[in-house]
Amino acid sequence: MKKSELVFATVFVPLDFLMLLLAGITAYLLRFKTPLLQLRPGVFIWSFQEYLLLVAGTAIFLIIIFALAGVYQIRELRRSFLNQGFKIFMACSTGMMFLVIYIFFHREFFTSRFIILAGWFWAIIFVIFGRLIIRLIQRSLFKKGVGVHRVVIIGESKIAEEISKELYRNLRLGYKIVKRFKDFDEQTKTQILEIKNSLGLDEVILANPEFSRKESLELLDFCFEHHLTFKQATDLLEAQIRNIEVDTLNGVPIIEIKRTPLDGWGKILKRIFDIIGSLILIILFLPIMILTAIAIKLDSKGPILFRRLDDGSPLKRIGEKGKLFNYFKFRSMKPRTHNLRYTILANQDLRKDSPLVKIKDDPRITRVGRFIRRFSIDELPEFFLVLVGKMSLVGPRPHLPEEVDKYERHHKRVLALKPGVTGLAQISGRSDLSFEEEVRLDTYYIENWSIGSDLRILFKTPLAVLKNRETL
Repeated sequence: MKKSELVFATVFVPLDFLMLLLAGITAYLLRFKTPLLQLRPGVFIWSFQEYLLLVAGTAIFLIIIFALAGVYQIRELRRSFLNQGFKIFMACSTGMMFLVIYIFFHREFFTSRFIILAGWFWAIIFVIFGRLIIRLIQRSLFKKGVGVHRVVIIGESKIAEEISKELYRNLRLGYKIVKRFKDFDEQTKTQILEIKNSLGLDEVILANPEFSRKESLELLDFCFEHHLTFKQATDLLEAQIRNIEVDTLNGVPIIEIKRTPLDGWGKILKRIFDIIGSLILIILFLPIMILTAIAIKLDSKGPILFRRLDDGSPLKRIGEKGKLFNYFKFRSMKPRTHNLRYTILANQDLRKDSPLVKIKDDPRITRVGRFIRRFSIDELPEFFLVLVGKMSLVGPRPHLPEEVDKYERHHKRVLALKPGVTGLAQISGRSDLSFEEEVRLDTYYIENWSIGSDLRILFKTPLAVLKNRETL
C-alpha cells in the first residue's frame, strides 16, 4: 500500500468532521440568520456555542456511521466517485434517521425540523465536495507519478489485453504498467527483481486463466517473498465463487453458490429503484416520445410501435429465468420486414459467428428509424415495461427467442435477471463487442450487482449513446 494512500485515508476523517461542522453551521445560518426567521419564527433559539457543541457531537456520531459503512476503507480511494457518493448518501441518511428517532423520544431535545433536513442535505453536499477535492489532488499527483502503483502483467490472454488497454487509457486509476511477460519462468523472476530494485515495483497481476494451480501458487509465493502485491484476473468460472452463502446441515458445512447478490432485499431494492426511476424518466422523456410518435406516423405507413411480428403474432422477448413477455418499442423499420433478416438479408449479417443478427446497410430502416436508432430513441417505450415489471432499468440486453435457441450453456447465465434498458455491455460499446465479450460483461454485472453499479451505468449511458457508434 502506498504511503500517499495512507495519508489520504488519514486526512478523510478530520476533513469529514470539518465538512459536517460546516454543514451544521450552514443549516443554522439559513434558519436563524436569514428572512426565514421572520417568515416562520423559531420556538426557541440556542446560543451558537451550544448549537456548535451539538453539531460536533453529531459529526462524531456520523463519522462512526461512515466507518461502519466502509467509507474509510483504503480501496475506496480507487472506487468510482459515484460509488463513494452513494455510500456517503446512505451513511448520512442512516445517521440522520437515528437522530430523528432520538429526537422523537426526547421532544425537548430539539424542535426545528428545518435544521434536521437542511443539515442532512448540506452534510451530503459538503462531505462529497471534500472527497472531490481530495480526488482532484490525488489525480493531479498521479499525473506527476506520485502515488502511482507500478505493476507488471503476466499473461498474453485476451483478459491481459483488456486490462492493459484500460490501465494505459485510464491514467486516473493510478496504475502504471512497467512491463508485460508471457510466462512466469526463471528469466521472468530475474527481470521482475531487476525492475523492483532499479525502478520500483508494487504489484504483479496474473492475467492468464490457463495458468495451472502449481504455477499460480509459485507466483504467489514469489510475490510474498519479495513483498509484492499479488492480484489475479479470474475467468467467468472462477468468478462464480464470489457470491456464496455457507450454512450447516447436521453439522456439515453446505456452500450455496449464488448467481447474483440480487436475492432477498437486493431484489426488493432494485424493484423500488426501477419503479421510481422509470416514472421519473417517463415524465422527462414524454415530450420526446410524443414527437417521435408523430415523426414515425408522418414518415411512413404503419403502426407507431413495433409490437407485432410479420404474421401478426405479438412480439416477444425472453426475460428473467427464460420467461417470455410481450415487448414493444418505436417502429424503426418498414412494416412486415422483420423476418427478412433471416431470409433475403441473411447474407448481409455481420454477426454470422454469433447467435445475434446485425444487418449491414439495412434497407428495412426508415429515415426516422435511422435517426431514432442512432440515439436509441426507439427504445424509450421500454420505460413502460420497466414500470410494469417486465424489464429493469439496468440489466442484460432483451433477448430474442430465436437468438436464445442458439445460446450455449454459459450464455444462458444472462437470463438470471430481467433484461435492461441499458447495461454494462451497452456502455462498453455493445456494437463493437463480440457476443462473447457482451456475455462476459453481462455476467460480471449479474454476479457483482449493486445499486451503485446501476447508478454508474445509468449516468454513463447518455455519453455512450452520443458516441459515434451504430446501435443494434
